[in-house]
Amino acid sequence: MTRPIGYYVHHQGAGHLHRACAVAARLDRPCALLGTFAGLDTAGAPGPVIDLPDDRLADGFDGRDGEVERPTSFHYAPLAHSGLRARMARIATWAAEADPALLVVDVSCEVALFARLLSLPTLVVRLAGTRTDLPHLEAFRSADRLIAPFPEILESAATPDWVRAKTHYAGLLGPALAAPSGDDGSIAVVFGRGGAGGTLADLAAAARALPERDWHVLGPVTGAAAVPANLHLHGWVADVEPWIARATLVVGGAGDGVVAAVAARGKRFVCLPEERAYGEQVEKAHGLGRIGAAVVHEGWPEASRWPGLVAAGLALDPRRIGALSEPGAMARTAVLIAERAAWWERRGDAAPA
Repeated sequence: MTRPIGYYVHHQGAGHLHRACAVAARLDRPCALLGTFAGLDTAGAPGPVIDLPDDRLADGFDGRDGEVERPTSFHYAPLAHSGLRARMARIATWAAEADPALLVVDVSCEVALFARLLSLPTLVVRLAGTRTDLPHLEAFRSADRLIAPFPEILESAATPDWVRAKTHYAGLLGPALAAPSGDDGSIAVVFGRGGAGGTLADLAAAARALPERDWHVLGPVTGAAAVPANLHLHGWVADVEPWIARATLVVGGAGDGVVAAVAARGKRFVCLPEERAYGEQVEKAHGLGRIGAAVVHEGWPEASRWPGLVAAGLALDPRRIGALSEPGAMARTAVLIAERAAWWERRGDAAPA
């Protein structure tokens, strides 16, 4: 019988789940998704969903998990946390019962290292940013292979050679597009689930600075302010792609999903990287700026800056960002996962007879 694959999904934002579902749907063997899915729609999952107990602290992170005493090979390991204990026990039980060929980890250093202790081969997703700290390097060392959801041209200069050599550069794992892009002169502003969203006063000021263009805002917006006629608030939408397809210019962070969608459509892009651990979005954004694929501004711009930023964005050659999109990237990644699963399946159990 063909052994299944597991896919661990991080709870931050919706991008990890979307990527997992898209890759899992292309696999040639069963794939179970494991993670904490509270508030996320898993109806589209192509296989079993293992909802894990939540291991988060009620008052947040910021080192409050016992940073002083925590082993240096972990990022997060609070003591006396029943949720974390139950979470790891559930992963171990699933591994023992399902006998998977391997586990894709997107992302968690602790789960990657725990899988190694379970003698379970892993493919670890390696996000952008400077990840040369000990927990990341130990997770990378423990993995069979690493998967980078970005093209090699955006690689960090700080990444060690041995990590690069172990990495499969998957490229931007974005949607498959069936129809050509249009262009209605609008600006699409995209806020993902993983960030703080936008502030209405800031958005209104930006729209007033360029009254000749319609601004379509996708994602959460907080605060109160008068809404100009050219500012359209759509809130959370299940699929931002149609709005991106119509826009002349896209404004958004440097999250994997947004960048992949913009590149797939070859849209001019003003990138406002959000604060993330290890400089993930800032480093990726500056990589895009370095190759002429985006105009980059850290933080939300003052209203007076918007005319210049939009003008600079419209002057971009959209072929630069479009060249980063590979229609077969998702399929190539699924092939890698399937090949490594088959290799470990052929290898069999290394325990002595």
